[in-house]
Amino acid sequence: MLILTRRVGEKIIIDGKIVVVVQQVINSQVRIGIQAPESVEILREEVFQRNQSEVNHAAN
Repeated sequence: MLILTRRVGEKIIIDGKIVVVVQQVINSQVRIGIQAPESVEILREEVFQRNQSEVNHAAN
């Protein structure tokens, strides 16, 4: 895992196509913005896990 320190407004570029921007930091909460091609699916971890669980349940 790569760990980076960024300030509000600073960006991280992934694979030249995905841009992650730190929008706001309040206490321990960080707001980020993500710019990516429409073909890239972006999900919160809990949504991804729920989807995976539903797929696995349907397969059984």
